[in-house]
Amino acid sequence: MQAEIVVLGSGTSMGVPTLGCGCAVCTSTDPRNRRSRPSIAVEWGDHRVVIDTGQDFREQALREKITHVDAVLYTHPHADHILGLDDLRPLSFRHHDSMPLYADDATAAVLRTVFSYTFAPDAKYPTRARVRLEPMNGQESAQIAGVRFQRIPLMHGRLAVGGYRFGNVAYLTDMNRIPEESLPLLEDLDVMILDALRWEPHPSHANVDEALGWVERVRPRQAWFTHIAHELDHAPTEAALPPHIRMAYDGLRIPITLQAETSAGERS
Repeated sequence: MQAEIVVLGSGTSMGVPTLGCGCAVCTSTDPRNRRSRPSIAVEWGDHRVVIDTGQDFREQALREKITHVDAVLYTHPHADHILGLDDLRPLSFRHHDSMPLYADDATAAVLRTVFSYTFAPDAKYPTRARVRLEPMNGQESAQIAGVRFQRIPLMHGRLAVGGYRFGNVAYLTDMNRIPEESLPLLEDLDVMILDALRWEPHPSHANVDEALGWVERVRPRQAWFTHIAHELDHAPTEAALPPHIRMAYDGLRIPITLQAETSAGERS
C-alpha cells in the first residue's frame, strides 16, 4: 500500500538557526536550512505513526496539519526527542482508548519522571495526556494499524538507542554506530534515513563521511541525511553527494510502499 514519510524535523538538539549564531547557514534564506528538532511521521490511509516528539512537535504538527496520531515510537530519552510529549494531549483526547507510546526501558523511566503528572498512578491532573507506555526493547517489534515496526538497536556514542524499520524503510537518527547484530535487520532497504551531523567528527553522531560509509555498507536504494547541524549548507552539501543520497529538510515528503500484515496489533 502507498504511504509517505513526512520529515517533521531534520535538525539537531539545538535546531537551526542556532541561538546566538550568525553563520551563513543560520542566516540563510534557503528554507531548507531552517531545521527543527528531529522527528518523522509515517502516514498511510487514515493512519499516522510519529517517531519522537521533541520541543518543536507542536509547530511541526500545525505545519503538517496533523490532527490524529495512532501511536508514537521513541528512539531515546534526550530532550530533543521527548519534551513535546505533552503536546500530544489534544490528539490523545480523540482516542477511544489511550494512545500507545513505545519506548525502551531507559526511555520509559525518563518519561515517567519528567512527565510524572501524566504517568504517576496517583496523578490527578484532569486533562493529562491519555497515553500509555508500551515496552519496546532490543529487536522487538509491534504492529500498529497492520504495519510492523521493528526496533533496530544502535549506538549514540556510549548510549544504546533505537532506530526503526517499517517495510523496506529504516529511520536511524542520533547514532554513530550500527552494531553487527543489527545489520541483518537493515537488508534490502528502499529508503534509509540516517544521522549525518556535519563534516567534522563528533563523539556521538555520524559525520558525513561516516554516514556515507554506513550507506555503502547497508546499500539502500535511496538514502536521506538528517539530524543536520548548522555546519552543513543544504545546497552545496547535497551537490557533493552521490545522486542516490540526498539531504532531508523539514516538510520533505518521501513516498514509500508498506506491506500490511494480517495480525494487526500483535507484538512479536
